[in-house]
Amino acid sequence: MVRVKPFAAVRPPRSIVTEVAAPPYDVLNSAEAKAMAGEKSLLHITKPEIDFNPIADEHSQPVYDKAVENFKVWKDKGWLVQDEKEKYYVYAQTMDGRTQYGIVLCAHTDDYASGIIKKHELTRKDKEDDRMIHVRIQNANIEPVFFAFKDNKELNDIVAKAAAGEPEYKFTDENGFGHTFWVIDDDKTIARITEIFTTQIPAFYVADGHHRTAAAARVGAEKKAQNPAHTGNEEYNFFMAVCFPQSQLKIIDYNRVVKDLNGLSAKEFIEALKENFVVECKCDCTKDGGTCNCEPPCHCKCSEAYHPAALHNFAMYLEGVWYSLTAKPGTYDDSDPIGVLDVTVLSNLVLDKILDIKDLRTDKRIDFVGGIRGLGELSRRVDSGEMKVAFALYPVSMEQLMNIADSGNIMPPKTTWFEPKLRSGLAIHLLK
Repeated sequence: MVRVKPFAAVRPPRSIVTEVAAPPYDVLNSAEAKAMAGEKSLLHITKPEIDFNPIADEHSQPVYDKAVENFKVWKDKGWLVQDEKEKYYVYAQTMDGRTQYGIVLCAHTDDYASGIIKKHELTRKDKEDDRMIHVRIQNANIEPVFFAFKDNKELNDIVAKAAAGEPEYKFTDENGFGHTFWVIDDDKTIARITEIFTTQIPAFYVADGHHRTAAAARVGAEKKAQNPAHTGNEEYNFFMAVCFPQSQLKIIDYNRVVKDLNGLSAKEFIEALKENFVVECKCDCTKDGGTCNCEPPCHCKCSEAYHPAALHNFAMYLEGVWYSLTAKPGTYDDSDPIGVLDVTVLSNLVLDKILDIKDLRTDKRIDFVGGIRGLGELSRRVDSGEMKVAFALYPVSMEQLMNIADSGNIMPPKTTWFEPKLRSGLAIHLLK
């Protein structure tokens, strides 16, 4: 079972929460962060390179020093204040009429080392190293990680009761997403939450924040090695997470755009696709059951984007037209937790076999677009000439993610996109 504890969060007074709270460090580039950051924004702590003119190298020592300086200033000025005792918190996010309720808690680094905290992606050492430096120099988890767990009725009931009360914070961000935050400070409820997690919840699943999770675990191991009297109960053994029940989470699509057709003409490319896919154009001629008489590629008007209808159905945008690609039976393995994924099907049958893209992590001919940006972003990048072809995928399910993590497998790169992102600055966890 997982090991958790409450913690005394460092967080902003209610009156300035919207000034302090900010998007996660990796959602904005430095120029975007500089343009967004107001005087009290947490971005001065999570992306302190914006305080230099011109913007400095985010991995330089002066920038790391500035992060420490700013964190101290925010506490000294009362923009961040630590709670008087250890508590749990409830954090709700609302997007498109759907609300998900997470418990803000501290997870144990040993659970990551032992595999009780389960991952589904590989991490890059350089990104781990950068996040590890930030945790080490601040002696704090400034930003939370995003975990899922299998539903538990009693925890859901406790959260519902807390959410029926007056929220500590309630605001809407620049994307129109709602953020609501409650404090659980009743000692009996706190003890019961701890008991339920440690006796009934067998695992956490990393949804978003693989590098921050790995970095927190490395800092914990580092501090353990430095402490001859280590017991495993020290605050540095714990790191901050927001944990959501599986049933409330929704993964959205994570799509691909490619710079060229590997020397093929559009007609040759479509003919190559037909070996493993049923290819249908979705131009205006096909509306209401009509047919298109063009020889591939289609050159008719295409007024609407095509959305993948089901697993193993893909949308493709090529030369101004949307197509439906349906993988033929026998080209995928639904009994294999990795083989069933549409990212695997597309990678094997199109990106690798036809376009000669072997490594999604390093090949410069491919880029990835989160579904939150819409299919219009795919067509825009192709129409601009920046890219030649785009592919939209049917989203992975939470059940698929958990099955893969449970089996010890790793998903291909850029498979899952969770939205909305956790807002940073609502709670910070000190390691001492």
